[in-house]
Amino acid sequence: MPKPERIAAWMREQLSASGARGFVVGLSGSVDSAVVARLAQLAAPGSVVAAFLPCHSDPQDERDAIVVAKRFSMTTTHVDLSPAYDALVGVAQPAQHALPGGVRDTPPADPLRGRVPLANIKPRLRMAALYFLANSLNYLVAGTGNRSEIAVGYFTKYGDAGCDLLPLGHLIKSQVVTLARDLDLPSEVMDRAPSGGLWIGQRDEEEMGFSYAELERYLEEGPQSVSPALAMRIERLVRASDHKRTMPAMPNPV
Repeated sequence: MPKPERIAAWMREQLSASGARGFVVGLSGSVDSAVVARLAQLAAPGSVVAAFLPCHSDPQDERDAIVVAKRFSMTTTHVDLSPAYDALVGVAQPAQHALPGGVRDTPPADPLRGRVPLANIKPRLRMAALYFLANSLNYLVAGTGNRSEIAVGYFTKYGDAGCDLLPLGHLIKSQVVTLARDLDLPSEVMDRAPSGGLWIGQRDEEEMGFSYAELERYLEEGPQSVSPALAMRIERLVRASDHKRTMPAMPNPV
C-alpha cells in the first residue's frame, strides 16, 4: 500500500516534468476526490484549486465537499453547470429526436442505460470547466478515478476520464479508503455510498450490478473467487470498455 508521501512525490514529479505550477481537482464530496485533493496539497502546497461543480446535483454532495475543503483550508471555486447543462440538452435533444426513425435506436430495455446519454453530459461539462481553470492557471487536472473503476470502464470517456494524471489509478477502492484514513479525511466522506453524482440517488454499485468488494475480489484473486455469472459480467464489461482505456483507434498505414 503506497504511502501518501510517495504518491505526492510522484505528483510533484509530474508537475516538474510538465512545467505546470499546480493542480485543479473537482471536489465532489466523494472519498476519491477528497483523497486526490489532499494529495495535491501535499504535492504542491499553496498551488491547488478545489472546484465545486454542481450540475443539478444532490446538495449533500457539495456540503460534504465543503467539509473537506474547510478541514484542510483548501482554495476553492464554485461553477454551477446546471444552466450550461440545460442549454446544451435544450438544443441537442431536439436534434436527436429529429433524426429519421430508422437512425434512432429503440429505447434500451434497462432504464438505467436509458439515462446514460444525458447523464454523461455532466462529467463532460465538468471536464471542460476543470480544463478552463487549469489552462488559465497553468495547472494540471488531477483525476480521481481508481483501479476498480478503470478496470471495468466505470467512468465517462472524455468526462471524469479527461485529466492529466490519475494519482489513484493503481489503487482499488478499499485501498483508497485506507489512504483516506491515513490522510485524516472526515468520516462522513469516507462513509458515503460511492456515487458518480450522475443523478440524484445514483449509486455506483447499483449501476454496475455488483459491489466494489466483489469486483476487488475478482481483480485481486482472479475469476475463480467469484461466481461464474459475476465473472462473466465483469469480463463482459472489461471487453466492452477496452476503447476507454486506449487512444482512439487508427487504421494501419497502407
